[in-house]
Amino acid sequence: MGSLIYGTSGIEVEFEDRVLEHLQIVIATKLRRRESFFFSWRDTQKVGDGRSSIWLDAGIPLYFKYSGGRVPSINRDWLNELTASSNSSSGLVLTDEPSLDNSVKRRG
Repeated sequence: MGSLIYGTSGIEVEFEDRVLEHLQIVIATKLRRRESFFFSWRDTQKVGDGRSSIWLDAGIPLYFKYSGGRVPSINRDWLNELTASSNSSSGLVLTDEPSLDNSVKRRG
């Protein structure tokens, strides 16, 4: 389980390494363009089973901490879905990774 550490407040949110890798790509792309946006996700039962959001801006430090040493493979369909979400008025909303079966069906 990896972590996204937000700003100087030290807010730490745990995500699986695979999720974190996809988030890092989307977030870095937006911030490199100096685009600020909200990022929202569903909390685990461990922290209350609610929903959380943070405001992401190039001036706010972010730290991506991975638990494993291997870089996960990238699911382009999921990356495209997350990127489209990040460009919406709601901001980046973390969704479940589309299964390979769904990706094949959508292409077919």
